[in-house]
Amino acid sequence: MPGISARGLSHEGRKQLAVNLTRVLALYRSILDAYIIEFFTDNLWDTLPCSWQEALDGLKPPQLATMLLGMPGEGEVVRYRSVWPLTLLALKSTACALAFTRTPGFQTPSEFLENPSQSSRLTAPFRKHVRPKKQHEIRRLGELVKKLSDFTGCTQVVDVGSGQGHLSRFMALGLGLMVKSIEGDQRLVERAQRLDQELLQALEKEEKRNPQVVQTSPRHSPHHVVRWVDPTALCEELLLPLENPCQGRARLLLTGLHACGDLSVALLRHFSCCPEVVALASVGCCYMKLSDPGGYPLSQWVAGLPGYELPYRLREGACHALEEYAERLQKAGPGLRTHCYRAALETVIRRARPELRRPGVQGIPRVHELKIEEYVQQGLQRVGLDPQLPLNLAALQAHLAQENRVVAFFSLALLLAPLVETLILLDRLLYLQEQGFHAELLPIFSPQLSPRNLVLVATKMPLGQALSVLETEDS
Repeated sequence: MPGISARGLSHEGRKQLAVNLTRVLALYRSILDAYIIEFFTDNLWDTLPCSWQEALDGLKPPQLATMLLGMPGEGEVVRYRSVWPLTLLALKSTACALAFTRTPGFQTPSEFLENPSQSSRLTAPFRKHVRPKKQHEIRRLGELVKKLSDFTGCTQVVDVGSGQGHLSRFMALGLGLMVKSIEGDQRLVERAQRLDQELLQALEKEEKRNPQVVQTSPRHSPHHVVRWVDPTALCEELLLPLENPCQGRARLLLTGLHACGDLSVALLRHFSCCPEVVALASVGCCYMKLSDPGGYPLSQWVAGLPGYELPYRLREGACHALEEYAERLQKAGPGLRTHCYRAALETVIRRARPELRRPGVQGIPRVHELKIEEYVQQGLQRVGLDPQLPLNLAALQAHLAQENRVVAFFSLALLLAPLVETLILLDRLLYLQEQGFHAELLPIFSPQLSPRNLVLVATKMPLGQALSVLETEDS
């Protein structure tokens, strides 16, 4: 999906983009605010302009992927079956023009061509226990952190929210960096330490099998620390060096791979407040978990704009995977009817208990194999209602007949979702620039593999030509 590059914008250009985003999001707030499970209870289809309804009604899922989301299948030519209203075309164009591009500077990763489960860019020991998506992520972010560390002269990398330590292990034992890993879950830290030892043993065995491969420097496993990082306060443990630097104070680089909610904000605050932190490489996620206020907005500029507010529903929508959903639309599989089924279930719940709105329904297995009434019965049981409630089968079938409308409305909301993510990340860029720091946003992962693929890179010295090096895919 095309978009705008943060690198191509001056500080004033970024401020103007924030103005444009708040205006556009306010214009289409009714679509973004809507819950797809209330499609029938709130008559969401009728909230769309009549001309939009005429253009979208009857479109098959692959047509929605091609014409609305702008993601045609391989070799497919975009052909509209009718003349679309200018307002709908303007929405599509605006959504593409104002969102940060998620297309990295490398082609679809060739690392999985030979084996979809094994990255050819990682050796076997580093792939063990790591899923393909995570293999891609740790390699790409790890290599960027190594380049950024070399550029800024860092003495230590701090991986915050390190989980099982996959990124930390690759940076420490694969790239030779001095790494401290901070994770709040004791069980994950214990698991990470076991995997560290397993990897060390595997690397030693590999060396014995290949004596020509000589380890020139001693290996240092990541240093794991169990600690919750409070986003509202500085964490002293995060700032403590593992070793006393030879000259002067420690120079730290903070990183986080999909640092959840306020954790990514904590990284920004440590970077801006602590002189020993000289660089940052953060990939955020779970925007709906941001504190309100506190997690957004961060910049004075965005906070001063009318319509800057991003309530929970909008931030939750920004976490959806546009590319993955477009692929599902192209395949037109039966799994697409899940939203329609859940919206139909909501109508039954409201009739039985009007005060019960949007209750969580634990995952119902193999939804696509169920009849709609079977799904409703299982759903009623999961929300504590009588599964034998009398059902209006004719009404349920009428809802099912609108499945493509449900998919079309959800696709509209998904088209706008990247604008919300763009505003959140743009706010972070402006927050750092307002304090005199240098900050850029780069697409680092393949969006098909990792939807939250934008890394915020910040330093306290001009990045200059280093940006081109950071974006380059290692050979």
